[in-house]
Amino acid sequence: MTSPNSWRALLNAELAPRFALLCLGIWLNAADTLVTVTIMPSVAREIGGYQYFGWSVAAFLLGSILAGACAGKLSIRFGLRNATALAGVFYVLGCAMGALAPEFLTFVAGRLVQGLGAGAIVSLCYVAITALFPERLWPRVYGAVAGVWGAATLLGPLCGGLFAQAGFWRGAFWLFVVQGVIFVGAVLVMVPAAPRALEGGRIPRRQLALLTVGVSLIAAAGVIGGQLVPALCAALGVVAMAAMLLVNGRSDNRLLPKAAGDLTTATGLGLLVIFACEAAAIGFTVYGPAFIQALHGASPLLSGYVIGGVAAGWTACSFAVAGLGPGREGLAIRLGAAVIVVGVAWGAFEMAHGSLVGVALSMITLGAGFGICWAFLAKRVIGAAPTDEQALASAAVPTTQLIGGAAGSAAAGALANLLGFAHGVDATVGHAHGFWLFAAFTPLALAGLAAAWRLGRD
Repeated sequence: MTSPNSWRALLNAELAPRFALLCLGIWLNAADTLVTVTIMPSVAREIGGYQYFGWSVAAFLLGSILAGACAGKLSIRFGLRNATALAGVFYVLGCAMGALAPEFLTFVAGRLVQGLGAGAIVSLCYVAITALFPERLWPRVYGAVAGVWGAATLLGPLCGGLFAQAGFWRGAFWLFVVQGVIFVGAVLVMVPAAPRALEGGRIPRRQLALLTVGVSLIAAAGVIGGQLVPALCAALGVVAMAAMLLVNGRSDNRLLPKAAGDLTTATGLGLLVIFACEAAAIGFTVYGPAFIQALHGASPLLSGYVIGGVAAGWTACSFAVAGLGPGREGLAIRLGAAVIVVGVAWGAFEMAHGSLVGVALSMITLGAGFGICWAFLAKRVIGAAPTDEQALASAAVPTTQLIGGAAGSAAAGALANLLGFAHGVDATVGHAHGFWLFAAFTPLALAGLAAAWRLGRD
């Protein structure tokens, strides 16, 4: 007799197609980062745009934030089926823009559109779990979603690397165009016209506008000539992001919990750790493959897997610490943040002056730091929030990670141009200035460690 909450129950004739559709939707987002970073050096060699390197990641993450904040509202207004299909159309359009891009700014615009689609798809897939599957199977479905993210760690660099080595990086985007079209068609066929949808409030427009302005100004600092104006852009970008926190705390319609900017609270401290550590580490994702190929002579496929070591270390350590008791959660938070600092500093040295093996080990170490502390960070952020804000605090964990990634990508791009990488990464300039491109974010990681140290108090 089949258990009502077994894997076999999930894979019956009625639910199996829905399950496959859900996994495809998660895959479209999960595989994107490692596929794209693997092919980025090839993209820049063909259509230029090294000075906008950081923009390609920042635009995608910014689009994901904007779409994720609006997805719940869209599912109510248009229904889950129409909203998810619309998100898929945006994703396909963004991928097609990337595949057809004649120059890098069009490519960046495509990444923004693709991020809008991907962010909405992921959010709506989580809505679909509760709408399309019986409650007894939710744990199985969530476990499968985690498995898709793990599979993307292995398959993403392989997909991007094979296309890059074949000299056809555009093919990677066309592959995802095809998958996106399949996803849209399957949504229109499989998702009921009026399923249950989660309730949602108004879209936090002011916070999203300030966040967009802040990230854009930081990114613009790297492509504007002179010294005073770029510095002013960067400073105003930081002010805009601080203003976002201020407006968020005073608004009844929030993007983040009210305590997000309050460092006297566990929620505020935890979100600072997430933001600072993600912003400090994202530069390796943006520029790591280019440095590994130029300075260490690795192929696009190998460079993708080396950077994929971050995800591998994260996954392995998250499983290793899953059984820690409540009395050791604070230790895990402190240890994880400390390992992240070590990973950032070590990775900066290895990228510019070390060996390929050293780069790989430092990336695994960096990911291990996140894996050690992440679950416990999330638990304290959510647990410390007021009861009426715990759902918002849950959503704030991935949102804050995306914000940190977007801001860090923009800042890495600006710094790279300042250090002489506006026209590409070569061995001479890489050895001379590459260390500072990555090491400059160590103080940000240390700020995350300081917040983690306070948060780790029992």
